[in-house]
Amino acid sequence: MAKPPETRTWHRVAVAHPGAAAGRAQLFAASGVHMGEAIAAATKRVAGGWPVAVDSALDADIPLGESVGKGSVVELGDTAVATHYRWPVGVLPKLGDDAGVAGARTGFHTIVRPELFVIEAMTDAEHTIDLFMSLIERLPSADNLEVRLLDRFESAASTDVWLTSRVNAHKIINFLDDHDEELIGHGHVELSVYVRASKATLRLTEHKTVAWLTEGRALETELAGWLTELHVPRIEPFVSVRDVPHFHYQPASSRSRDRLAIELYRQRLRKVATLQPATTPR
Repeated sequence: MAKPPETRTWHRVAVAHPGAAAGRAQLFAASGVHMGEAIAAATKRVAGGWPVAVDSALDADIPLGESVGKGSVVELGDTAVATHYRWPVGVLPKLGDDAGVAGARTGFHTIVRPELFVIEAMTDAEHTIDLFMSLIERLPSADNLEVRLLDRFESAASTDVWLTSRVNAHKIINFLDDHDEELIGHGHVELSVYVRASKATLRLTEHKTVAWLTEGRALETELAGWLTELHVPRIEPFVSVRDVPHFHYQPASSRSRDRLAIELYRQRLRKVATLQPATTPR
């Protein structure tokens, strides 16, 4: 049976590079089976470049004849952007709506609520994997890894929650080390490490920030010290992609939702819950 033709969509991708003037980036229209493919294709056109904003392409950006599904990248000149920050892989601000993240920078802040204490950190694309893994490595214990395939991943009807058995930090690090780019850099995946002794969670959020959440203030001093060691300073204000309209995307070469679920099952995680959109945390 013949394989059905791939459906490709077009996106505008702004790509910064070391020689770009402040507030300017090269603009491309690029197509892909998903947004991550289009971002990767556009970024490859610029030596030493990195993506800084994205949006859906305009009809006028798309070359004639592309209805047959032929992939391509079209140079559109340059464009204004609010920042050249190297966003963590998996998220980008919306092109033209990014003024609110002009002050984006690596750092952490604290959020104190009656029921929850949070330390939230963000670093650039080059260091996100290392930040998350290094914090796991420093925890006094780690009991389970949760992987959430969010409902917007391939426009699914629900969020699927996968969980390891009771393990330890070493096993969690080994698993993530084998799947780091696909899971940590996936804008439709959220990861949580449960630390039962501290009644706490270390989470890589859907916005690719790293958050320590606890009912008390367990390991507050230690977390702040570890972040400083990892060159993530305390900052105010703390700005992340969630402060503006933005997009989530998956890495260019990542698996489909079904195939990723099969891989999680093969790695002995089990699906423990299916959450409908109304109950899915954002």
